[in-house]
Amino acid sequence: MFPNGNKQYLGLLQLLLHFSWIWIGVIYDEVESLEKFVMELLPLFSQNGICTDIIEKIPVKSYQNGITEMISDWTATFQRVFNSTANVMIFHGEVQSISYLRIIYHFFKFEGISIQDKGKIWIMTGETDFTSSLSQRTMDIHFLHGALSLTLHSKEVLGFRQFLQTRNHISEKGDDFVRVFWEEAFNCLFPTSILDELDENICTGKEKLVTLPSSVFEMSMTSHSYAIYNAVYALTYAFHAMHSSPSKRRAVVTGGRRSMLTPQSWQISHYLRSWSFNNSAGEFSFDQNGEAVGGYDIVNWVTFPNLSFLRIKVGHIDLQASTGISFTIDEDIIEWPGIFNKIRPLSLCNSHCSPGYRRVEVEGQPYCCYDCLRCPEGEISTQTDMNSCFQCQTGYYPNKNHNICLRKVITFLSYEEPLGIGLATSAVALSFITALVLAIFVKYRNTPIVKVNNRMLSYTLLISLLLSFLCTLLFIGQPRRMTCLLRQTAFGIVFSVVISCLLAKTTTVVMAFMANKPGSTMNKWMGKRLATSIVLSCSFTQAMICTLWLATSPPFPDSDTESDTQNSILQCNEGSDFMFYCVLGFMGFLAIISFTVAFLARKLPDSFNEAKFITFSMLLFCSVWLTFVPTYLSTKGKYMVAVEIFSILASSAGLLGFIFFPKCYIVLFRPEQNKREQLMKRKG
Repeated sequence: MFPNGNKQYLGLLQLLLHFSWIWIGVIYDEVESLEKFVMELLPLFSQNGICTDIIEKIPVKSYQNGITEMISDWTATFQRVFNSTANVMIFHGEVQSISYLRIIYHFFKFEGISIQDKGKIWIMTGETDFTSSLSQRTMDIHFLHGALSLTLHSKEVLGFRQFLQTRNHISEKGDDFVRVFWEEAFNCLFPTSILDELDENICTGKEKLVTLPSSVFEMSMTSHSYAIYNAVYALTYAFHAMHSSPSKRRAVVTGGRRSMLTPQSWQISHYLRSWSFNNSAGEFSFDQNGEAVGGYDIVNWVTFPNLSFLRIKVGHIDLQASTGISFTIDEDIIEWPGIFNKIRPLSLCNSHCSPGYRRVEVEGQPYCCYDCLRCPEGEISTQTDMNSCFQCQTGYYPNKNHNICLRKVITFLSYEEPLGIGLATSAVALSFITALVLAIFVKYRNTPIVKVNNRMLSYTLLISLLLSFLCTLLFIGQPRRMTCLLRQTAFGIVFSVVISCLLAKTTTVVMAFMANKPGSTMNKWMGKRLATSIVLSCSFTQAMICTLWLATSPPFPDSDTESDTQNSILQCNEGSDFMFYCVLGFMGFLAIISFTVAFLARKLPDSFNEAKFITFSMLLFCSVWLTFVPTYLSTKGKYMVAVEIFSILASSAGLLGFIFFPKCYIVLFRPEQNKREQLMKRKG
């Protein structure tokens, strides 16, 4: 009549996994058939991620043990149970085993041992049921409130309750069991010749069973009673089938002779296999193995102060499902123990690892016990109790709690932000000033101070400075293919023209001084040819380097998603860092030569000698660009671009200020010094 036990274990497993109870205790009666339960069930639990904190046997009861020793053993066992950190306890025993729990709870309460603050969820297997001796009628049953049990699937038998309410159970003589039960249940005595004159509570036989608390007598048929009810029906049908079918009686050979015998009890299984019948509650059947077809009900126990309780069906386990078992449960109607405040209890070795954390095993502890560590930088976890964290996909970054990925903000040096506005404004202002200086030089082009040191070189230098200020605007704004191609190459070529002009100016000064010496042959080198040759050769060399760069590995728009955790930086990928540093290196080479020549020529006796101003300007230029390289390499994104723009503006502004502002001052505010006679007088 009892379904396959292995399937009960699978149903129990489904129940634990449904509520995520992975840290449990197991208590079972010390009976050989029940020990098999532990041997088969615990490996199944372990394979599905469920750990056991404690496994306890209920101590054996025997007449050889004294009552004191037995209570001591029970107390020690259940103290370990109640002190367990597991909130869920699986109780596996026989029908009467639950009475042990009732006794121990009563004993703890009597001894003043507080266990109410350590409430447990009791899960009872199908073999266990509630039974109570009448001596326990006053013992508390509140510990069962919120318990769950797997019970054999049963149906309401029609007329059973009316039968209990209306039948006079003591009317039939000779039923001493009912009489004893009646006296103990209603705390009365039936009149006898000995007790007729005693003033006792006399049983009338009209007492109502419905008035008894359910802990003393249940008015509904329990699952075990329903199994017995069906067993009686099954045997009745089987015997009827055997006697109504003589042709199906089996022959047994005895002493070489074949004889027909009356069917024996062992033959009944033949008639029960694949058999079905109807009882007053519905259809009942057996499968081909002779096992009852059905399943288990999941029952929630609800207790009341008057020692009554209700068994509420909250789910079902169908053992005949095509997938093996079918598990259903209605969690909303479950009553949990009061200590859990009507919230689904947890039963874990430790708290869940929230999203943003990962589990780390604790050495020496079961795998259900673990520590929670925050996900490392750049990684997240999105679910509870994840074993590892993972990185966000490209273009996303972890939030502060490391539990979701946020889209990175696309950023670049924009005209709309303060930094971009400031740099663009500075570039335009310096360009305007350079254009103004060029206009002054053009207007006063015939004055001695403008004509000296090659007037065309001054014009070329001013135009190149103007273009260098303007080319910084290519660095601001969202990188495009054309701007990426032009900005570094334009800057490299324009600056090479600037430095070559300075080199030509200083070289002109040196050559002029040497040509004035007696017997010098330098006159043939004097003039515009030398300056033009220097400017063209240096500029052409830089132009060839830039052309090679564009032909082999040109710059292109790109995005940097690694440097900044929260931003996706749009930038120009230089294509070839080697070619980029070649451009910078050639400019540095020209600057060093120009600075060296200017430094050597700074004290030559010439009133129109610009070498002194070029020396200061090149010193500033070299300082800016020597600082630029480490600063550029240590910054990322738009700040890297801002560093380069600042270096271009600072070095160009230094050249403009040191070389041209003194001349503009004389032209505009000291015109008397801008005369050939005055300059010749100084020279003489």
